[in-house]
Amino acid sequence: MIFKLIIVAMIGFVIYKLLGGKFPQLPKDKESDSDSLVECDTCHTYATVKDSIISNGKHYCSKECLK
Repeated sequence: MIFKLIIVAMIGFVIYKLLGGKFPQLPKDKESDSDSLVECDTCHTYATVKDSIISNGKHYCSKECLK
């Protein structure tokens, strides 16, 4: 039984190496980035990336903070 398991593991390893030795990369979920919280540069409250206003590389939670 152990011998069969070792043989199957070796065959799997050989197939893995023949296919390039890399696992396929899953595409990054862009939704998770837009749900990340960032700190407002003016009032230091947190807002999501998709709701924040970006100006000169800084995040702002509202137009009032942007002024």
